[in-house]
This record gives sequence, structure tokens and C-alpha cells, in this order.
Amino acid sequence: MKKYRIGIVGATGAVGQEIIHLLEKREFPVAEARLLASSRSAGLEMDACGNREKIIETTPDSFKGLDMAIFSSGSDISIKYAEDARKQGCVVIDNSSAFRMDPQVPLVIPEINLSDLEDHKGIIANPNCSTAVTLMGLYPLHKRFGLKRLITSTYQAVSGAGAAGLTTLLNELDENPTSEPNNHDSPFPYPIAYNLIPHIDDFRDDGYTKEELKMRNESRKILGLPKLPVSCTCVRVPVKRAHSISVNAEFQTSVNVPDARKAIESFAGAELWDIPNSGRYPMPLGYAEKEDCGVGRLRIDHALPNGLAFWVVGDQLWKGAALNAIQIAESLVKRQWLKFVS
Repeated sequence: MKKYRIGIVGATGAVGQEIIHLLEKREFPVAEARLLASSRSAGLEMDACGNREKIIETTPDSFKGLDMAIFSSGSDISIKYAEDARKQGCVVIDNSSAFRMDPQVPLVIPEINLSDLEDHKGIIANPNCSTAVTLMGLYPLHKRFGLKRLITSTYQAVSGAGAAGLTTLLNELDENPTSEPNNHDSPFPYPIAYNLIPHIDDFRDDGYTKEELKMRNESRKILGLPKLPVSCTCVRVPVKRAHSISVNAEFQTSVNVPDARKAIESFAGAELWDIPNSGRYPMPLGYAEKEDCGVGRLRIDHALPNGLAFWVVGDQLWKGAALNAIQIAESLVKRQWLKFVS
């Protein structure tokens, strides 16, 4: 079996660590795992894919000889180095928002729009974590009934803000937080312990946050529905890991719960977990470090014509980031789509 040389940009971060773990878990054919990070981490050593690897500072020349690189260091780093990697023949799979809405860059969830990968130009975008989890529950219903309108409320775990988010929650649990703004270094504007914060990323002039617009814009692109009406509210919650989303969707055709259940049950990557009277519904504790996304609380939404309401939960570090990126890499290898024309 052919093996591949893969770079991991942001190898020391929360998503980078999960990428290394999942490459090993899924037995990706790795010839070299090149660990790239900032100058602060350069020289440190980590175990990766069966070897002890030294971390290298990310520079424009870091990508020579690589087949692909997964970027998980934020938009600034992706903008700075992705083109350097691409010019050296290295396929970039980017976890940041830098290229998601670029019409020349495919935005891909392999279970949904795999064919968009075929004509890539060397850069492929991973969707936002909450978008990925939502669409894993929504797409099989869209295929069956035809999506017309989407309304979501997200309940996003603190680790979606990185290691600092989790540390902040754990520290605050031992304190007596108030409703006053944080006056210490924190990824959150207010205390998150014992609290909910309806504010993720910056606010725009229309009152929506950038996180909420990501859900709208990315869903439209992935589903190929450029005018889909979408309304989203994103909330940070004091949960360690795994995002949850309440979804209300209106469809083009008449809906019913039995057919909706069958659609979800037959969709790879989604798990129907829906016997409410027996206490069976997906929750974050049950879907942390799990590859599938759980769908439950499936019911008719009587407030919408042809409406369905449901609840979907998924690990934002896995399907929302690292796992989806590795599934893209696996698809490129399986279909021999690594080569690209600029």
C-alpha cells in the first residue's frame, strides 16, 4: 500500500492533537507525519503515527515533499502559508474559515458533497464545526423531502474555543462567577461556568454574529442552495465537548416521521437515537470522541408547513474538524484525486 507524507499545521493545538490521534486510529497510510507549529513549540518532541517526531516551525518552506497538509492554526496562518504549500504541490485541507466561501475552493463534508473534491485546485476547506454537525442530521432529510427553510439554535461546547476554553470552564467552576464581564484573559466575554453566553465571534451590523453567518453561508454552499433562508442563534454552554443543535426545518414536500427516521437510519455518519419515552436521545456526554453524529427528538414541527424538528449532537473536534479533514484526505487517496491543476 502506498503511504503519504502529511503535514499537520497546528500540531500542538486541540484539533492538531485530535488529527494525530485519528490518523493513528483510522490507520491512515502515513509515510511521514511532519508536525508544524509556531516558533514557541519548535524543537519539542511528540509521538505521532508510530514515531517520535520533532516539532518544526511553520515557514514557507515547510511543505517541500509533502503530499498534503492539514491546517488547524486559524485563518491568519492559513492565509499566510496555504498558497506556499499549494505551489509546492502539497494539497491543503484547511480547518479555518479563510477559504470556505471562496468560489474556487470546495467546501466539503464527504458524506454530502464528495464530488466537489474532484476538481479542486490544491486547497480544500473544512466547514465550521456547528455547520458540519447540523448538516449530518439535516442532509438525509433534505435528500428525502427537499429543504426549503432552516432555523437552528446551537449549544456549543467550550472546547470549541480551544484548550483555553476548557481551562477557563474548569477554573471558573471553583470560583463564584457573576454576570459581570470578564476582567481576566478568557476566550469568553463573560464567565461560562453556570452560564450560557449567546455570543460566539464578533457581532455584525445586522445583529448576527460571524459564527451565525457561517452556519447560513456554509450550509448554502455545501447543499448547493444559494438562496436558502437560514436563521441561526449560536450559544456557548458550559459543556466540555460535543456541540448540540436544535433544528427546525421546512421542506418542499409533505413530511412524516417514519420516513424521516428511515432517511436518517440509512445515512452513513448519522445515528438515530430517538426513543424519548425511554430516555434515549443524543447528549454531549454520549457523543464526545464518537465519529457519528446522533439525531433524536424527531417530530413534526406544527409551526411550519411541512416542518420537522429534531436535535443533533456531534463531537466538534472530530466531525466538526479533525475527522472531517481526515475523511477528505482518505477520499483524495482512495479516488486518486491528490493531483491538481492550478
